[in-house]
Amino acid sequence: MEFVLDEDQLMLRRTVREALAKSRVRSEAEQWALYQELGWLEAPPVELALILEELGYVADGTPFLASATWFAPVAGRLPEGAGTAVFDGAGRYVLDADRAGEIAVRTRDGVRIVPAGELPVERVDVFDPSLHIAHVDVRDAAHGVPALALMGLAATAVGSCRRILDLAVDHVKERQQFGRPLGAFQAVKHKAADMYVAIERARALTHFSALTLAEDDQRATGAAHMAKAAAGECQRLVFRNGLQLFGAMGFTWEHELQIHLKRAKACDLLLGTAATHRRALLTR
Repeated sequence: MEFVLDEDQLMLRRTVREALAKSRVRSEAEQWALYQELGWLEAPPVELALILEELGYVADGTPFLASATWFAPVAGRLPEGAGTAVFDGAGRYVLDADRAGEIAVRTRDGVRIVPAGELPVERVDVFDPSLHIAHVDVRDAAHGVPALALMGLAATAVGSCRRILDLAVDHVKERQQFGRPLGAFQAVKHKAADMYVAIERARALTHFSALTLAEDDQRATGAAHMAKAAAGECQRLVFRNGLQLFGAMGFTWEHELQIHLKRAKACDLLLGTAATHRRALLTR
């Protein structure tokens, strides 16, 4: 199992970053159409992890995550348009259920693909207004969370945390206190270094999870739990330190930081927190 990105994967990451930088002025619908046109939904697990990290970095608002990592592994194909899936056995807090064209439902008798409008869906207000979360009324749903869905949320959280760290580093380099940049103080350096280490640890476990999925490795489920747990622990530290380095300004609507803080927190809460996945590892 090769644990270093090859030239093609590094080129893909650069290409995705450039495409996202150029598409910031586009509407959400135009961005979603661009991702489909570029074939990002068809990327294999490792490349998909790279794409999702970059989408997390820009707090992407399209239905890419749900279509690629919720619908596809349950249905066994990509959705016609946007898609999502119910696999928690209850239909609670389903990502993008209110705007999906197709919903894949894992049932006790197999998987059922349901066109939009045939299932009662109720959108839920959450702290991240750019996220579409809804409850789906399904009577025969069964539990079975795909490893790809956990890996996808972990990769997205890593991207959000990376953006928080970049914003914090820029801020402490510029902000002056007692005639020196904030970043010159040792306590500030320690917080930024802790954030960096947590992000790298979560990224390494996310890539390991993607590699096990790519190679159909029997450790895939355990690796996905480890990636989701590490990403959840990472976001807690990055959230706390990032907010402190900005002071109260970081939680204001006017500052970009609040968008990424909310996205990182949402990635931890969806499909179970870090503690949930640590327990899952212990009971395997």
